[in-house]
Amino acid sequence: MRALVYNDELRYLTDYPVPRPKHDEALIRVTHAGICNTDIEITKGYMGFKGILGHEFVGVVEKCADKSMLGKRVVGEINMGCGKCPSCRNQMQTHCSDRSVLGILNKDGAFAEYVTLPVRNLHTIPHPISDEEAVFIEPLAAAYEIMDQVSISSSDKVCVLGDGKLGILVAQVIAVSGINLTAIGRHREKLSILDELGINTGLSLDLKERDFDMVIDCTGSPSGIRTALQIVKPRGRIILKTTIASRSRIDINQFVINEISLIGSRCGPFSPAIKAISAGQVDLGPLISCVYPIEEGLKAFQHAASKRALKVILKIH
Repeated sequence: MRALVYNDELRYLTDYPVPRPKHDEALIRVTHAGICNTDIEITKGYMGFKGILGHEFVGVVEKCADKSMLGKRVVGEINMGCGKCPSCRNQMQTHCSDRSVLGILNKDGAFAEYVTLPVRNLHTIPHPISDEEAVFIEPLAAAYEIMDQVSISSSDKVCVLGDGKLGILVAQVIAVSGINLTAIGRHREKLSILDELGINTGLSLDLKERDFDMVIDCTGSPSGIRTALQIVKPRGRIILKTTIASRSRIDINQFVINEISLIGSRCGPFSPAIKAISAGQVDLGPLISCVYPIEEGLKAFQHAASKRALKVILKIH
């Protein structure tokens, strides 16, 4: 099958073996998949992953022991736990120490004609949601994870730091709650997407020190946490969404001196993400920079890595 495979370099192959689903898995024919910043970071050494990249996808179930799933259009949660450890027994398979993660850790991903996932990981997609929109469900779920992790009061002043794909999604999710929000980035043309939705925005050059009760770092940059530390108020909270290959030093004394809480945030719940897209609560169209056929996958990656790009999508079937 056709696939984008990373093994110290990214290659487009036409003869990669079609995966065989296990007894609890479905074989899914992938129609579209989105290139995420994590995919780009993997090609820089993040997680040490080798294999097919890709974890944001939509496809159609072609083989499955559960016959009711055949032909269904689905997206999939990307973490697969062992099912036996304390984390899995407590419905926290995202933190299973023996987990695999689609296209990121010990599991071939979705930049291919076919992918396998456990049936329990799958969510069917209602028809009003297009394939291009469905690609956003996984990262939009990650945005909703913040709302599950922390309580934000109406008096809190919140900053979403970063004007990339995730930052724009997070800002839209936070804004629905009517919270005092400012989205900060470096590119006025990207921030204009949020301006059109009535969300307050600003350029990073205009940042004031110690101005926010909560800062959500979606920059995808090692500088993000440092900026967050500069603008969060004493006893404020920083939500860290950024994962990158490079390592950087930060002054952890600032967390102690200013009594700042740091909260890591990763994958999230799919159901509210699907409902939000179905209800038109998020505007996804302006986030799509380009759609490439998988045969042009290497070119698509180059486009996705550019500073001006937002979501680049691969059309596979």
